[in-house]
Amino acid sequence: MIRLLVAGTFLALISFWLHRRLVRAPGLRGRSAIAANTALGVLLVVALIGAQSGTALDPRWARPFGFLGWTWLGVVLYLVLGTLLIGIVCLAARAVRRFRGDAHPPDPSRRRALQIATGALTVAAVAAVGYGTVEAARPRVVHTRIPLRRLPAGFDGLRVALVTDLHVGPSRGREFTRRAVDLVNAQQPDLIVLGGDLTDGTIALVGQDLAPLADLRAPLGVYGVSGNHEYYADDALSWLDFWETLGVRTLRNERVALERGGDVIDLAGIHDYSAPAPNEADLTAALQGRDPERFVLLAAHQPRQVFEARDHGVDLQLSGHTHGGQMWPLGYVVPLQQPTVTGLDRFGDTLVYTSRGTGAWGPPVRIATPPEVTILELNTAQG
Repeated sequence: MIRLLVAGTFLALISFWLHRRLVRAPGLRGRSAIAANTALGVLLVVALIGAQSGTALDPRWARPFGFLGWTWLGVVLYLVLGTLLIGIVCLAARAVRRFRGDAHPPDPSRRRALQIATGALTVAAVAAVGYGTVEAARPRVVHTRIPLRRLPAGFDGLRVALVTDLHVGPSRGREFTRRAVDLVNAQQPDLIVLGGDLTDGTIALVGQDLAPLADLRAPLGVYGVSGNHEYYADDALSWLDFWETLGVRTLRNERVALERGGDVIDLAGIHDYSAPAPNEADLTAALQGRDPERFVLLAAHQPRQVFEARDHGVDLQLSGHTHGGQMWPLGYVVPLQQPTVTGLDRFGDTLVYTSRGTGAWGPPVRIATPPEVTILELNTAQG
């Protein structure tokens, strides 16, 4: 109830602000004002329903509202950014007029210019999010070759599929998971790693949206680690237990030995960086007792876990979490929290690959950061 109240209050304040900036400020009157205010009110209700889909509301009936509501919130993001920009321009123009000593009555053309700017902003925001909705629905396979100095010869050419940040539940369901599974299996990887944040919701309401994961196939197995969203709407360990029923071997601050071509490497996995006690990420425990000369591949949801990985001699870390920012220009904000946003990066002797993720959190929208299923080819570096 408290969560619903907080979400409702926040959305109501945003809707009122948009009313002031998109209806009152441009001077809309009559039917135009009524239509705009009605649309804002209806979309407020739909967004509120969408925010509860998968957690308090059954997505079997609430998902269409969730899709529309979360998509509207994507439009809201650009409306807010755009109206702030328009406001800055108007303030700058007013300051220039005052500096010049312009005491004439307001020019009616200024109101007309504001109306045109507001209309153009609304069309642009809707068009951008419309494009981003189509983009987010079509994850593509991204191939990356990674040379690794300590990789043993038996693992040269190892193909690892990394799937992270599906976020099924509120606005996307089982069909989206099936699409990702089919993309992975078509690549015939040797190893599959699920990097966390697979759902937004409870096991009871959205667990079956992950059912297609049971069809993942790889000779060296399917492994997974928790992300931060596994802790939000349900018990994370219960989620990991559920993944196990789908054939996913979950790594809970532990490691396994993988053998190929007569050689052995360690695959380690740790809980999310933000996981609460008693499930904190513990790389020391995961690597305790291992042969320090053996190559180690680490699955850790957040890229910022790479600093500890570097200190423990990890060779390659696989992460997600950032979504590459998901919707431009949010990618410029991600570095405030994470040391890398997307792709391959190096920290000392440790490499980290950060996937943009396969799904989308919140708005089912991707703008300038297309979703990916990642196929990493690990090669033994020469020299």
